[in-house]
Amino acid sequence: MRYAYLQRGFSLVELMVGLVIGLIATLVIAQVYSTFEGLKRTTTGGADAQTNGTIALYSIQRDAGNAGFGLPVSDSTVNVLNCPLGTAIDPDGAGALAAIDIFPVAVTDGGAGAGNSDSVTFRFGAGAYNMGTAVTKISSVTGTSLAVSNSLACKNGDAAIVMNGTLACNSAVVNGIPDAAHVSLTAAPAAAVAGASIACLGQGLSPSGLQNAWNELIYSIAGNQLVLTQNGVASNIASDIVNIQVQYGISAVASQDTIANWVDATGATWGTTAITPTVTNRNRIKAIRIAVVARNGELEKTNVTNACSSLTTASPTGLCAWAGTATDPAPAIDVSNDANWQRYRYRVFTAIIPLRSLIWPL
Repeated sequence: MRYAYLQRGFSLVELMVGLVIGLIATLVIAQVYSTFEGLKRTTTGGADAQTNGTIALYSIQRDAGNAGFGLPVSDSTVNVLNCPLGTAIDPDGAGALAAIDIFPVAVTDGGAGAGNSDSVTFRFGAGAYNMGTAVTKISSVTGTSLAVSNSLACKNGDAAIVMNGTLACNSAVVNGIPDAAHVSLTAAPAAAVAGASIACLGQGLSPSGLQNAWNELIYSIAGNQLVLTQNGVASNIASDIVNIQVQYGISAVASQDTIANWVDATGATWGTTAITPTVTNRNRIKAIRIAVVARNGELEKTNVTNACSSLTTASPTGLCAWAGTATDPAPAIDVSNDANWQRYRYRVFTAIIPLRSLIWPL
């Protein structure tokens, strides 16, 4: 009897077809994984940019809200905001630190070059030691001793400012309070004459110089970091912050608080020099408008960001600060110093911050 043996299994053709199907499936899985991983990195980077930008804007807003805190309380005859340009205060009452300008806010425009960023400076006093700083009148001067209406707002070691109307405002240091009607200074400044006024600003709280009677905080960009320089000591606040742009919100006249225009800190009127802005124009600054640009650290394979389409029209597209007008153009954000800038994604955080100390009637 003859038996027939049947051969079962896969032929070479079937094996090759199976291998092809397997390779296709592997490629699809790899592609899905690669796409998912890219999306995950983009999402994670976007969350980091959101966090960094929020921290940066919050830090600036907090100190902008304090700008001018601790300045003498204004009255109808003597207003510290009318002090001449260049008026500065001994910040620690000891001469150990350089004198700091009295004006609460100053913007330094970075210019129009690639990668240039603005910086903004805020100045204010040490809260616990100079709350309710009051002006007291000087009735007479004998050497370094001032006869005043009331010395209760001052104490030994205070940094002070002597104001003689709009003619002169000088920094001073208190070295004694003999009684309720006298204040003694280490040296009597030129402004200390009968009829002038004196206001004590308090004392430094820390020998490190980070909390003084009058403080200067500068926010700037360096190495894709938001840097805070506080009384000369620099520290990094937030990473992947690549640009900040700031404009002044100005009123038509100093006695009004309504914002009439938004201007860059440039030119003969608003530039940062020894003579601009003038006292009159300086007192028209009632707010600042700021844009903080945070970057997603993920470098994309293709371009994903374009330059701002317009600085003067509504609803611009691309990397923009805000919608400007022909009268009040928005500031340009230029990060093209990085050759791959278009392959990054950015988030822009903006805020309008009223300067409370500058809304005093003038």
